Amino acid sequence: MAALDSRASGKMGLRAVVYYTTTTVIAVAIGIVMVLIIHPGKGSRDEFSGPQKFKTQYANRVVVVKMTVNDTLFALNGSQPLTHEERVPVPGTVNGVNALGMVVFSICFGLIIGSMGEEGRPVRDFFDCLNEAVMRLVAIIMWYAPVGILFLIAGKIIEMDDITSMGGQLGMYSITVISGLLVHAIIVLPTLYFLVTRKNPYVFIGGLLQALITALGTSSSSATLPITFKCLEEINKVDKRVTRFVLPVGATINMDGTALYEALAAIFIAQVNNMDLNFGQILTISITATAASIGAAGIPQAGLVTMMIVLTSVGLPTEDISLIIAVDWFLDRLRTVTNVLGDSIGAGIVEHLSRHELQKKDPEAGNCSVEAAAAAGAKKPYELICQENEYDADRPLADSETKM
Repeated sequence: MAALDSRASGKMGLRAVVYYTTTTVIAVAIGIVMVLIIHPGKGSRDEFSGPQKFKTQYANRVVVVKMTVNDTLFALNGSQPLTHEERVPVPGTVNGVNALGMVVFSICFGLIIGSMGEEGRPVRDFFDCLNEAVMRLVAIIMWYAPVGILFLIAGKIIEMDDITSMGGQLGMYSITVISGLLVHAIIVLPTLYFLVTRKNPYVFIGGLLQALITALGTSSSSATLPITFKCLEEINKVDKRVTRFVLPVGATINMDGTALYEALAAIFIAQVNNMDLNFGQILTISITATAASIGAAGIPQAGLVTMMIVLTSVGLPTEDISLIIAVDWFLDRLRTVTNVLGDSIGAGIVEHLSRHELQKKDPEAGNCSVEAAAAAGAKKPYELICQENEYDADRPLADSETKM
């Protein structure tokens, strides 16, 4: 951000927000269409055997109500207390870090440093050096990533009490979610990239393979962020001024896979409960799923917490989230891959649309291509002048001086 002026960053931010909103709305629409066509929730609730564990902790709350009764069997002209016990979720924090606040602060801090000119260069050079050190550390860690990802997924499979629970309605539900994510990731996002940039989107996606595999293993778009930086900047040659602006914001608010998943899961729970949703309720689900996905943290299974907002908006029972816990660990990894892919393609689109603003700035702040470097080498904007020779030629030498 320190390498951009306020006008360029404002245009870039507007393009990023338009892209985020468009892809999220499309993802929600795909999820709703898929669940209404496939209808995975038909059947009965008996197929879901036994209560499932949910990460949200619940506690009992006793509500005491005092009523004044004029003529009752218990008391005359007195107060009869009534008690009602209910289970409510215990308030807590997701991970204790306000990621969106950190992103906003970093953006403002970078803009201030950029506006300070030479006075802010030491701080800018410090963060550039720090970033280079982190990227080299990530490159070393990535040699061990395949083994770590293998054990992460294997551990989740071993934790499953009954692997046959993937069958029946949950199996159809999983197929529906996977189908929706594939349509969005393989058809919609590449089509948007091609329409805007007129480049092959699958070549661009091929350069993101390392980041996508990391997202599959970690199930966290925030944890995958350093790998995504590395893939976009070193393989796909995206300007780092774009990636450092678009990716942190996208990892926080751009959750295409989560939005698709929440809308689809809410309608699935309604189908399991034999509830017919009208057009107004489906529209409410689409709006709340879009808003809830923006508020979801970039950590594993954060979508389950925000999905309670979607269920409450149309009067669906929030405790039925436990019906899909058995397969959520797997589906969460797939939607994280979709989220990372959406953020990365967004960075490519924003860079293409902002190429004129980026060319006006110092090209050393971004990633210079080989052709640009060759062109710069062919025609230098400066000329070396040997000032010592000119000075010596014009200055008369004294008898005691010796020219070296």
